Amino acid sequence: MIPWLDRTTPFPDASKALTEAQGAAGLLAAGADLSPQRLLDAYRQGIFPWFSEGQPILWWSTDPRMVLFTERFAVSESLRKTLRKVSKSMRSDGRWQVRFDTAFEQVMRACAAPRKEEAGTWISPDIIAGYSALHRLGYAHSAETWLDGQLVGGAYGVSIGHMFYGESMFARVTDASKIALAHLVHFLRKNDVPMIDCQQETEHLASLGAAPIPRQEFISRLQKSIAEPQIETWQPLNLFE
Repeated sequence: MIPWLDRTTPFPDASKALTEAQGAAGLLAAGADLSPQRLLDAYRQGIFPWFSEGQPILWWSTDPRMVLFTERFAVSESLRKTLRKVSKSMRSDGRWQVRFDTAFEQVMRACAAPRKEEAGTWISPDIIAGYSALHRLGYAHSAETWLDGQLVGGAYGVSIGHMFYGESMFARVTDASKIALAHLVHFLRKNDVPMIDCQQETEHLASLGAAPIPRQEFISRLQKSIAEPQIETWQPLNLFE
């Protein structure tokens, strides 16, 4: 059994999450709300919400934890060529643009759109409302790829101190999400953010350089990172300078 949280109940320790043998590896608790304070409290402890619409709010802390160390971000040769093309366009004709935080809710809604390989989405209206509130407080950010004035790809996540928690990405044209991610990783690296929390293991994340680490190591690293000052200015940087 997992504990049920009301609006004032603190989270149990992340080490209390269920194991694979118990049938729901990483599940820690249910209930509470998606207020900014609750979400920030969760992320500071290595906990995140993940549930389908119609379910109660479910809180997780997976072990091992998938993370992308910003210095290990893997850029293929084909992606590097694309990034150079985009960078050239940003300096000349402006057809391609990379922006931060100009369309946060649009990015979330695009990430929530149906995908061929998935039956549903966990990015419910309540999730969108909760993270949009975090965005307004300066704790959630979007990296966006624009082509001819249209939003064609992006990623969003939560930033606390020098820790970034990646949530989701989308692409409407080839490599558009990777373009946004590459600029986000470059920005984070320049601001001394050592890792991005990816939460769960997938082949796609592994292809970008992410790898699993033990939960206790993850929490130890994040505690050091969240103790750093908050990043105040979010602006894409030139990848090739």
